[in-house]
Amino acid sequence: MQLQLRSLLGICLLAICGLSCNAARILFMGPFPAPSHWMWLEHFQRDLLKRGHHVTSVNNHPTKTPHENLTEIIISPSFDIPKHFPKKNIFNMQFASDFQNLQMWWHIGLMTTEHALQDVQIKRLIDSKDEHFDLVILEQFFHEAFLMFGKKFACPVVTIGTMGYADNMDHAMGLMTPWSFIPHLVLSHTDQMTFSQRAYNSYLSLYDAIMRRWYYLPKMQQLAEKYFATAIDGALPHVHDLERNISLMLINSHRSVDLPRPSMPGLINVGGAHIQPAKKLPSDLQHFLDNATHGVVYFSLGSYMKSTDMPPEKTAQILQAFGKLKQQVLWKYENASIGQLPANVMIRKWMPQNDILAHPNVKLFITHGGIFGTQEGIYWGVPMLCIPLYGDQHRNTIKSVREGYARSLVFSKFTVDDLVQSIQTLIYEPQYKRSALEVSQRFRDNAMHPLDEAGFWIEYIIRHRGARHLKSQGAFMPLHQYLLLDVLGCALLALFLTVYLPWRMLRKVYRMWTANATTAQAQRAKKQL
Repeated sequence: MQLQLRSLLGICLLAICGLSCNAARILFMGPFPAPSHWMWLEHFQRDLLKRGHHVTSVNNHPTKTPHENLTEIIISPSFDIPKHFPKKNIFNMQFASDFQNLQMWWHIGLMTTEHALQDVQIKRLIDSKDEHFDLVILEQFFHEAFLMFGKKFACPVVTIGTMGYADNMDHAMGLMTPWSFIPHLVLSHTDQMTFSQRAYNSYLSLYDAIMRRWYYLPKMQQLAEKYFATAIDGALPHVHDLERNISLMLINSHRSVDLPRPSMPGLINVGGAHIQPAKKLPSDLQHFLDNATHGVVYFSLGSYMKSTDMPPEKTAQILQAFGKLKQQVLWKYENASIGQLPANVMIRKWMPQNDILAHPNVKLFITHGGIFGTQEGIYWGVPMLCIPLYGDQHRNTIKSVREGYARSLVFSKFTVDDLVQSIQTLIYEPQYKRSALEVSQRFRDNAMHPLDEAGFWIEYIIRHRGARHLKSQGAFMPLHQYLLLDVLGCALLALFLTVYLPWRMLRKVYRMWTANATTAQAQRAKKQL
C-alpha cells in the first residue's frame, strides 16, 4: 500500500517544493566504477530530474533513459577493477581481516580517484571558468579529493553514503562515535558487545581514525593539489576541512535493521530508497513464476561478480543441487547457455530482481549478501541463503543470519548436499519466513518513502544555501575541547590549589608544630633531670 501511495505523495512533494525551490544546477558524481553502486545512486539522480533540476552527472555508466536536463560526463575508460583485484581470487577467499578490508578500501579509493581525475572531460570541468553549480552531490565512498569541487564552484556539498554509517561521517557532523556500543563499519557486532568485543572495536576504530587522518587523507590531499592547484585561486583547503563542511549526508541505513546510534540533523537515513513498486515481468518470466507449483528459488551474485566467473566445478555442483529440488529455479547467469540444464532451471543474462522478489511464488533468494539485494529481500519478505564473497557482504550476512531470516554458506567449502539442505531448511521450516515477514513490516513502516525524504533534504540544502544551521559546532572543535579535557584540567588544577595544596601546607605546619612541641618537651625534661 505504501509503494502504491508513493506516486501521489511524490506529486504533492513536487508541488510543495516547486513553490519554494527553483530548478537548480546540480553536479552529481559517482566516480566509483562498480555497477551496483551506480544502479543505487541513479535513483537519486532520476528523482532530481523529475523534480525539474538540471543535472551534470559524472559516472562510469551511460544512462539508458536520456533526459533533456541531464548532461553526462562518462569516465572513459572505466577503471578496470578485475585487473587489480582478480575475480578468481575473490571466489577463493573465505574472509579477509578487518584491517585488510580497510586497507583495500583506501587503496582502491586512491586508485579510482586518480583514474577519474585524469579523465579529459573531468579535467575540462576542473579548469572551467564559466561553469557554475548550486550544489555538488558526491557518493561518499573513498573519493574525498572530489570534495574540492565544492570549493571550486563555491557551493554546498551533499554526500550519499552507500555502505552505511562510518565513524568519519559522525566526526564530520560533530559527533564522536561511542565505541562502547557502536561497532565499526566492518564489524557485525550488536550494541551489546562483550569486553573483548569492545576492546577489539576500540582498537580497530582507533587504528582507522589514526591511519585515515595521518596516512589516507594526506594522500587524498596530494591528489587534490595535483589536479586542482591551478583551478582554484589561493591556497587549497585540506580535504579534512572540506569533509567537515559537508552540509548533508544521506546514509544507506534503516532503523529497522541497523543499530540505533547518536545522530545529528545533517545525517539522514535513506535505506531502501532504490526499492520501487513491482513492475510487470516479461511474459516468459511471468509464466515461469505463475506456474511454479512448489515455488521458485531465485539466485544472483549481483552485478559485479558474475556466475560465469565461477570455477567450472562449482557451477557443476550448483546445477546438480538445483536439479534435486522440487522448486523452479531462476538463475542470473551471464551467458546465453550453460550447457545441459535441469528441467526446473531457467537462466537469463539479466533479471529484474526487484520485480522477481515481489512475486508471491518466490520462496528463497540465494544471494552474495550485497547491501542493496539484501534490502530488497528484506522489503519483499523473502528468506535468504547468503554466500558472501568480499567486503561488507560478510557483515551483512552475519546480521541477516542473526535476525533469523537467513542462513549462510562459505563459497569455497560448500558441497551439493550442503546447498540442498540449506535451501530445503529455509523453504520448509516456517520460522525463516515468519522472521522475514516481521522484518519486512518494520522496513516498510516509514513516514515517507526514503527517496522522497532524500529529495526533500537535498532541496532544503539548496533553498537554505548549505543550511549551516544543521551543522554542529562540534565538527570544528579540537579534540581536547570536544572531550572537555581543558575544563577537566582546570577543575583538577582548582582542586589542587584549593584542597590538595592547602592540605599539604597545613600538614607541613602541623608536622613543624609537632616537632617543635616534641623538642620543647624534651628540653624541659632534660632541665628537670
